Amino acid sequence: MSLDRFYPIFDHVDWLERLVPLGIKLVQLRIKDRSDTDIKAQIRRAKKICAAQDCTLIINDYWKIALDEGCAYVHLGQEDLDHADIAAIRTGGMALGLSTHDKAELARALALSPDYIALGPIYPTILKKMKWHEQGIDRLSTWRGLMGNTPLVAIGGMSIARAQGAFDAGADCVAAVTDITLNASPEDRVREWLAATR
Repeated sequence: MSLDRFYPIFDHVDWLERLVPLGIKLVQLRIKDRSDTDIKAQIRRAKKICAAQDCTLIINDYWKIALDEGCAYVHLGQEDLDHADIAAIRTGGMALGLSTHDKAELARALALSPDYIALGPIYPTILKKMKWHEQGIDRLSTWRGLMGNTPLVAIGGMSIARAQGAFDAGADCVAAVTDITLNASPEDRVREWLAATR
């Protein structure tokens, strides 16, 4: 499954409803601290939105719910991996993306033959407190050399101005979060991202 070069990540389905129709072809729904009922409702809405727009939907973390709801793709962080049933995910036909931050995590990820591997944060990020400092563009080149043909996603502090550097360093895809959601005009920002990555 090839990835679009632009990979926005949103924390609520309302963002997908608003922005996916602009031409987004790959999106992650990363819901935090909601009830299972709300998560299921958001995933169902997201599936309909993405199906109508021919957009690949990736669900963060909630692999059991994603499996039950017939989703095609799940993304897991390293902590999520500790509790995830990878065999069930694969048997259910779901594609799998994994987060990595150091070489031990990369080795763990590669052993699971994921559909993509994300490296971050490439630049400082305000999104979440992490024990890892910025990885930098050079680390992308290192990962690219270790990963074979597995698609590589750059995440963390990414902007349109920084995207080309990530691509040049070996990233197949650039993920963006706050660069869109904190922008004065998220719609215009998405259009700019699409123009820069297509």
